[in-house]
Amino acid sequence: MVGFAGVHEARLLFFTLFLTMYLFTLVENLAIIIVVSLDHRLRRPMYFFLTHLSCLEIWYTSVTVPKMLTGFIGVNGGKSISYSGCLSQLFIFTFLGATECFLLAAMAYDRYVAICMPLRYGALVSWGTCIRLAAACWLVGFLTPILPIYLMSQVIFCGPNIVDHFFCDASPLLALSCSDVTLKETADFLVSLAVLLVSSMVIAVSYGNIVWTLLHIRSAAERRKAFSTCAAHLTVVSLFYGTLFFMYVRTKVASSINFNKVVSVFYSIVTPMLNPLIYSLRNKEVKEALGRVFFKSWKGR
Repeated sequence: MVGFAGVHEARLLFFTLFLTMYLFTLVENLAIIIVVSLDHRLRRPMYFFLTHLSCLEIWYTSVTVPKMLTGFIGVNGGKSISYSGCLSQLFIFTFLGATECFLLAAMAYDRYVAICMPLRYGALVSWGTCIRLAAACWLVGFLTPILPIYLMSQVIFCGPNIVDHFFCDASPLLALSCSDVTLKETADFLVSLAVLLVSSMVIAVSYGNIVWTLLHIRSAAERRKAFSTCAAHLTVVSLFYGTLFFMYVRTKVASSINFNKVVSVFYSIVTPMLNPLIYSLRNKEVKEALGRVFFKSWKGR
């Protein structure tokens, strides 16, 4: 894998930058998982989904970043990856990306019920419902890459076996093929479109109803309070979906590989690092819980 070949002179700087971002992502998401697990005040559906999102973000970055970092520092075999390893990386990355789409949709549904049907919230979003929704997100996410990866395994590669990317993504792999990839491109397009449209439709309908409900709330203070509970989720959705729609809902192999690498860095490294900050900095309950947990830990010492 070529990685970022154009930054050879500054490779140590980039290694330090990406390592810092990766470690920061791990610490942030682990902190959210620990805080939600330890603080009984946060044992609610909204934070149940948030812990799943944090687990997913940890795995999502860990699929690509460690391998990319070894390529920067020239570790033996750091830039090499086996054929089966490459397909496995692509499968897991696609699986986790699809799962995140459906999980964000489940979180939007939770906010919709909380704001539009507060009296029925306990019945509609019970713990049993939350567990089933989360399980469905993981299951459908796992099934999503099966057909695309099978078709990728049927593609013939004649060399050179040089992937012009920092991980095994579909577009740079298809650029190496010497066989007809029309079926593979069409399948990728349709699967990506289905995942993004279904999940984004749930989010759009949920927030459409939320906005309609907020417009009929007379109290400005209540409107602000209701919207503040959705602001973090909306920000995360905008960041994640904006880059995914750009990258994957296309039928042609990308022509600007370097630009695609930058976009890939954004949704595979930058967004998972920003998500915990967005949720914690804009959420008073999470900030207070973090303070309580760390205070107890310091007091225990």
